[in-house]
Amino acid sequence: MLRIAVPNKGSLSGPAMEMLHEAGYRQRKESKELVVVDPENEVEFFYLRPKDIAIYVSSGKLDIGITGRDLLLDSGASAEEILPLNFGRSTFRYATKPGTAKGPEDFQGMTIATSYEGIVAKHLADLGIDASVVHLDGAVETAIQLGVAQIIADVVETGTSLRNAGLEVIGEPILTSEAVVIRGNGSDAESPQAEQFLRRLQGVLVARSYVMMDYDCRAEHLEQAVALTPGLESPTISPLHNEGWVAVRAMVPAKDAQRIMDDLYELGARAILTTAIHACRL
Repeated sequence: MLRIAVPNKGSLSGPAMEMLHEAGYRQRKESKELVVVDPENEVEFFYLRPKDIAIYVSSGKLDIGITGRDLLLDSGASAEEILPLNFGRSTFRYATKPGTAKGPEDFQGMTIATSYEGIVAKHLADLGIDASVVHLDGAVETAIQLGVAQIIADVVETGTSLRNAGLEVIGEPILTSEAVVIRGNGSDAESPQAEQFLRRLQGVLVARSYVMMDYDCRAEHLEQAVALTPGLESPTISPLHNEGWVAVRAMVPAKDAQRIMDDLYELGARAILTTAIHACRL
């Protein structure tokens, strides 16, 4: 069986299990379940601390894992990202009191507090900055107030908590993260189960990003309509009972669907419908 690690808690856990459910895999019903066997799909799911997943996958004990890109890089584990999953996005940045520093070039000799010591140490080393890194678990905003560090490095979403602590974001983002599928370096990810697993997740990503659009239009406007809805390969065209009219079906990006419907209507198309896509294979 394919052995897959899934976050057992935190912001990645719920969306990961939801995506796996959409992909047709059995998921746990209670948070106390640590292992779920899906014999129909020949998969075992292990629910682990997100920070530990890269370590388990790199050891070869588990074949594939879902974790954050930031957690993978911070772990230093011998594992690689193979598929971004488009959820759990975050930005990792430096922050400090106004006037302390403008960016990493001013960090020389300072102390930086963070929960992601591996990422920060590597970033500073790549920039040739000689600064100390202090590891703290949990919120690090108070590290400056208590004199533990002059700079912090943390995940920033809106920046509200930093501003409330009297801090400001400085410099360019260290890292942009999201949930990713990982495997061990040099592992065999070409097994039938692994290939099927990745195809299913890719199918979910596409299904979430596209809708199916159907509409009727006059034959003389078909080329203009098709230019608006080219589909992935090409649209399906069917003649209607009324002479001079055709029915068109094509996948279109969900984010553009309303604009495309407006453009088609202005072109003379009618009976314009969109339908959600629950699963697909490309």
